[in-house]
Amino acid sequence: MDGEAKRGAATQGLHRVVVIGAGFGGLAAIQTLRRAPVRLSVVDRQNYHLFQPLLYQVATAGLNPSDISGPIRRILRQQRNADILLADVVGIDLARRTVILADGELGYDSLIIAAGATHSYFDHPEWEEFAPGLKSIEDALVIRRKVLLAFEIAERETDEARRREWLTFVIVGGGPTGVELAGTLRDVARMTLARDFRHIDPASARVILIEGSPRVLPSYVEQLSESAKRQLETLGVEVRSGVHVTGIDAEGVWIGSERIKARTVLWAAGVSASPLGRMMGVPLDRAGRVIVEPDLTIAGYPEVYVIGDLAHAEQDGRPVPGVAPAAAQMGKHAARSILRALGGKPREPFRYVDKGSLATIGRGAAVAQIGRLKISGFFAWLLWLFVHIFFLIGFRNRLFVMIQWAWSYISYDRGARLITGRAEGPLVHGLTESRLPSTTQAEAIK
Repeated sequence: MDGEAKRGAATQGLHRVVVIGAGFGGLAAIQTLRRAPVRLSVVDRQNYHLFQPLLYQVATAGLNPSDISGPIRRILRQQRNADILLADVVGIDLARRTVILADGELGYDSLIIAAGATHSYFDHPEWEEFAPGLKSIEDALVIRRKVLLAFEIAERETDEARRREWLTFVIVGGGPTGVELAGTLRDVARMTLARDFRHIDPASARVILIEGSPRVLPSYVEQLSESAKRQLETLGVEVRSGVHVTGIDAEGVWIGSERIKARTVLWAAGVSASPLGRMMGVPLDRAGRVIVEPDLTIAGYPEVYVIGDLAHAEQDGRPVPGVAPAAAQMGKHAARSILRALGGKPREPFRYVDKGSLATIGRGAAVAQIGRLKISGFFAWLLWLFVHIFFLIGFRNRLFVMIQWAWSYISYDRGARLITGRAEGPLVHGLTESRLPSTTQAEAIK
């Protein structure tokens, strides 16, 4: 009997745990079960774990995808009780305790669902074509291509009005992702691209941040929201709060009756839970999240745990926030609950411990809210930097990111400025209609 057959025989009869999704919550659950006497199956449609808080750095050409992600098989290489399946989950049969895959089925004794979230365009799915969101590496590369091509097309454009459209960037949503995108885009325009073009001044690029609530970073205390706004405005970002986008097309956005012409619109305004929740026929909230019991299980199905962005869990009358630390804590709790149940011990309710919030705004600018400590500016940025590097998966990732950021800080360079993939839609239209300015026109522009 070979090694694989021996391992298969040894795991027969063990409690089978299936984990759907290897994000922050799923990975925390998997690693908590690393020494448990269980048969563990990890199902994910991607073969890598993504450190999503730094995804905007890929979108703005600061980091490469491999800097913030790692193969699941490498991360779990030493975890002998875990099998990794690259598969697409298309349904869950709660009655039969079966996960339905696109190419088969998978039975379970306990199930942890950590399927995450996707974009929400607030009943306007047609906007997605013109305003990409940021949830995956593919999204980040689309945004990177869109942003860099806008500068390239502006370089060739001879009509001043249309050049201004290509050099206008609108970000919809003033939460952490929107704030980080807006501030970093201004840094890219002011610093990184300042000497790269001959016929345009990249620093003249207009970045507009639109937030529907009265202030940016609405989940932070008002003091830090105001500080974030001031730091954004110091960078040159136009902050528009208390207004709502009513239309988006290939040439800009509508705010009520006001029209902003912009060829690059990015979406950071809303998220919707994974459609997997709706497939199960269980109670959901308005955002499509599964309403869970205090121990994170589904009512009537104590063997099924829902964690992370897909879970609607309440604590002290308020929903647990959909952030990475909460997902990781949920994952650990679900795994420990399974172990308690196997040991004949009673279940315990989940308690989220808020360890603070960090949001970067640009080079040397950030806000931090950690308990009673509220700081902003350079020291908040340093704290943000080291916290994010510390939690990256793998020593190589941490070392590479540290070196790259140190170099970027010294040189103002962002080395991942590659335009990959095919330009489509309005970008092709812009390229075919633009032409290189003459020497006289170029001097006038400068």
